[in-house]
Formats: sequence, structure tokens, C-alpha cells
Amino acid sequence: MNFLHPLALDLAVLALGLVLLLLEAFNDKEEKSFLGWIGITGIAVVFVLSFFVGPQQFATGELAQFYKADALALFFKRLALGTTLLVLIMALEFRPILSRYLPAIGKNAGLGEFFALPIFTCLGLMWMASAADFVMIFVSLELVTISFYVLVSYMRRSGASLEAGVKYLILGALSTGFFVYGITWIFGITGQTNLAEVGKALLKLPLSSETPVFFGMTLLFVGLGFKIAAAPFQLWVPDVYQGAPTPITALLSVGSKAAGFIVLIRVLEPFLNAPATADRMLYVLTALAVLSLIYGNLAAMPQLNLKRLLAYSSIAHAGYLLVALASWKTGHAPVTVSFYLAGYFLMTLLAFLVLIVVNKATGGDSIAHFNGLGQRAPFLAFAMLVAMLSLAGVPFTAGFLGKFFVFADAIQTGQWLLVGVGLVTVAAGFYYYLKVVRAMYWNVAKNTDPITISGLTQATIGVLIALIFLLGVWPQPILQMLK
Repeated sequence: MNFLHPLALDLAVLALGLVLLLLEAFNDKEEKSFLGWIGITGIAVVFVLSFFVGPQQFATGELAQFYKADALALFFKRLALGTTLLVLIMALEFRPILSRYLPAIGKNAGLGEFFALPIFTCLGLMWMASAADFVMIFVSLELVTISFYVLVSYMRRSGASLEAGVKYLILGALSTGFFVYGITWIFGITGQTNLAEVGKALLKLPLSSETPVFFGMTLLFVGLGFKIAAAPFQLWVPDVYQGAPTPITALLSVGSKAAGFIVLIRVLEPFLNAPATADRMLYVLTALAVLSLIYGNLAAMPQLNLKRLLAYSSIAHAGYLLVALASWKTGHAPVTVSFYLAGYFLMTLLAFLVLIVVNKATGGDSIAHFNGLGQRAPFLAFAMLVAMLSLAGVPFTAGFLGKFFVFADAIQTGQWLLVGVGLVTVAAGFYYYLKVVRAMYWNVAKNTDPITISGLTQATIGVLIALIFLLGVWPQPILQMLK
């Protein structure tokens, strides 16, 4: 049922974002929640329409030089749409908290843009999924990054949010500089910016060009390492995750990471398929994976704030995804990465959604604020239990199956160092994830009043829990999308 052109999805999201901005600008109502509902409805419609678009191969024309619409691109477009949909639901839930930190010039002054900007972030993520040229990658990357500059520092009366915004701006600009310099270096050697043409040029280069090519690729790694939150480019992650509004932290954790990995897959492909550069690239990927696994898991262990814990956890999960890329020789690393990200999408967004509800009720996001949640809100506690168990990799959850595919690839390619480090760090993960479970079911809450949950949030949590268990035993729907 391929009724639509792939570009129709991007254009629909662009139109939705512009409509929300216009409604915000010309609507005099102080209450702006209706913009969130319009955004949720619009993104949901585009998400449904994405299943009426099939993979297409553009053989000729300028579009073929810049834009891909293969199965991988469509999958990541759906992932971007799904992430944005859930982030907008979180934004509605987060609205009372956000209003306290906006300028005191009206009840909901400045709230409308908070619902519009994630739409443009989604558009950038979708373009990144289809980008087949360094120029297209850079343009879409900047659309995403500039949107995040605003969203991370959105709570203008919060010192932590402003600090997070400044750190993200400085380090984001620095990483963009490395990325552009890497593009320039590769273009200077190959004379091409189209990734397919770069791959062809790499096969014809003399041996004397190996070191300059490797240097250019290293610069690209620095830029993309920032986006995927991989060590040693993770310095921004804990403070930005903690200081940003929680829905934006969720968008950073899932959307930005997914887009970074699809770009990394696209960029790596020509280099890993060229004999002159493949081995060096695999060494770099292995080193980054080891560093991310060790640093992310060990740094997460002493954390007492849940957002910081999830920040370091994000670095660790980047390490597992890099293990899959370091096992490129299996031939199905892109599928493994995509499935892992699908599971990560479900369990991370579930954790952040529960965190927002608890924050509204308790006034904080530390692990201590979850004390006694099992008595106050059994449904919320069960949801967080499922999220933590899946993040840790307990069987019959999406997290377990994602890690199983990663380790299967590593074993198949003989990456025994990565297998050993990965297994040890998985055990470490159980320690810090289960700290949250202990707080919910073993510790006593200071306030025992029940926590109320809106109908929309309840339904969303229920769907996420069901999908985590479904993908834990039946991965075929995701694998089928990637064929």
C-alpha cells in the first residue's frame, strides 16, 4: 500500500510546525494547551500515514543524490515521529512544572513554542534519516541542533536549565566545527560529498591517501560522537539531561541518539566497505564502545538523581550500539542497531513519562522521590519497574532481545573483548537500575497520598508496557519493517 511519496511525510511535518507557530503568533488566548493537542493529533496522523509509504529507490535526478527512502530511512522516520508524539504527550503532562519557570508575564506565556519546536526537531530527524549527502546531513543536523539550543534552556527562570543550554550550545558548536572540518577533509581527498560517490572514490585511492582519509573520518567521529553521547565526547550529557525540561531530555535521549546512529551508519558504510579503511574504522569503533560501556555504567552506579542516572545510562547504551557497529562484518549491523533503538525508545520514554508524573506529585526527580511509590501509585511503580528491568536487559523484555542481538553479532565476528566488557557492564547495570526498584517497593514514602494520573498518560503508559513485552518475545514486526 504505497500510496504516498516519502517526501510527503516530511512536508506534512513541516506544514504542521508552521501551522502551530502561526496559531501561537495570532491567537490571543492565554491557554495554549490546544496547540499541544493539535501537535499530537497531527503527528499521530503522519505516523499512521508513514505505513502507506514503501521503500523507494530514486535512480536518477538530483533527489537521488541527496535523499534516500529505503527501509532503514522509513524506519527511522517512524521512530522520529513516535518519539515526537510521546514527547508532546509528556509536554502536556509537564506543563504545570514548566509554567513555574517561564517569565511571569502571563499564566502560560511562552508555552506555545514549547509544543511547536519539537515538530521542527522531528523534521530535522526525518531529514537525517534520509540524508545521502554530507550537505544534506549538515543542514538537517543544524535544524535539530538549533531547535535543541532553544528547548534545553527553555525554563528561563531556572539556573540549571540556562546552564544546560549554555553547555549544550558551546559543546554543540564545537562538535559541529569538527564535523564540518571532517566533511571538508573528505571532500578535499575524494572530490565528492555524496556518500555513494565517496565510497566509489575510496576504492580508487592510492595507499598514500589512507592516513588523510582516516584523519578526516576521525573528525567526523568527533562530531557524531557528541550526537550519540559516546565516550569520550559525553561531557555535556549529565548536566544537560538534568537541567533541561524533562520532555526535552527524553527527546535528546532517544531522538537525537537515533538520528546520530542512522547518520553514523550512512557515513560509515563507504569507509567500512573499502578495504583500505575498514580495519582502522573497526578499531576506532571498538575503542569507543569499550570506553562508553565502562564509563557509562561505572559513572551511573553512584547517582542519586534519576535524570543523571539515565544520562549515564544513555552513554552506556551508546556503547552497546557501538558494539553492533564494530561487528559490521556480520552484514546486518544496521538491523541490530535499529532493533536495539526501537527497544530503547520504548523503555526510555516510559521511564521519563513516569518521572514527569512523579515530579509533579513530589516536586523532584531524585531517586528518593520514588520512595514508597508502590503504595502510592501501584500502576506507576509497575511501569517504572518494567522500564528499569528492560533497560537492565531482563528476559522477555525488548531490552533483553536488543542486547542478545548485539552480543550475537559480536560473538559471530570474534569480538571477544567487547563481549567480555559488555557482560561485565550489563551486571553493573542491574545494580543501578534496581536502586530505583528498591526505592519504590522497599523504602517508605514521607507522603502517602495517592498520585492521580490523567487518562491520556495512563493509556500511553499502558501501550508502552505492552510493546516492551511484545518486542521481548516477538521481534518480527520491527525486523519486517527493515527488509
